[in-house]
Amino acid sequence: MSLVLPVVFAVFAAFSNAAATVLQRRAALTVPQSEGFRPGLVLDLLKRPLWLGGIAAVIAAGAGQALALATGPLSLVQPLFVLELPLALLIASLFARRPLPGGLWLAVAAVVAGLAVAMVAAAPDGNRTQVPLDRWVPALAGCAAAVCALAAAGLRRPPGRARAGCLGAATAICYAVTAALMKSAVHVLDERGLGGFLTAWQTYAFALSGIAALLLLEHAMQGGPLIASQPALTLGDASLSLLLGVLLYEEHVRAGWWLVPELAGLALIMTGVLALSRRSPEEEAAGGVAE
Repeated sequence: MSLVLPVVFAVFAAFSNAAATVLQRRAALTVPQSEGFRPGLVLDLLKRPLWLGGIAAVIAAGAGQALALATGPLSLVQPLFVLELPLALLIASLFARRPLPGGLWLAVAAVVAGLAVAMVAAAPDGNRTQVPLDRWVPALAGCAAAVCALAAAGLRRPPGRARAGCLGAATAICYAVTAALMKSAVHVLDERGLGGFLTAWQTYAFALSGIAALLLLEHAMQGGPLIASQPALTLGDASLSLLLGVLLYEEHVRAGWWLVPELAGLALIMTGVLALSRRSPEEEAAGGVAE
């Protein structure tokens, strides 16, 4: 199975999601903050051109993600979305009109190198298209419970890093579940056509999960700094997607001595993410003043 196409589509989707994150974050800061969950927040954001640009980027990312999932394993495609964090910071630095300092460039390089090492060592494989319902039910129930717990914990906290981190992690779970369901729905579309796609439960399940992710993301973006929500979002999405790929789609990753370079790559990724999480480009552009 060729991995070139899913990698290309996944990287495109990661870039589009990164752009969407920055645009939506900037738009979310222009509307009044809410203490609790407020669905009407989206109605306020519809009046912001930046947010609409972010939605266009989300749509482009969704198309790229669907193509990636149709041509490659979930455990390969979704971990590549770790690239969203360095890409989001690079895009944000362009908006701030201030280049990233050398230290952050090293952190970006660590994330990219760590991802390359981990994915080459793991060599995710397998492209099962059918998942029995008795596997979906416990996986979806567990993810739904985790999302509710994280969202409740985040919304109880005042605006800040803890709130953004909890809501970012809840969003990550929704993203991973959306991707897993989307992969199944895309294969239904390929095998049974549009009629089968429109009657498959996976289609409506991934749409519902995607809407939940969108609502949670807006509250995460408004609830605290990007440097708190984005690491939880990208690392959580990648980790859970890898797990769902193995448990649901019976995808395979290398074990044995390959665990050594896999863990080394993971360590590089975490080091880079933690370094990138210390300061945002907006803070650098303001000369170190917090957001």
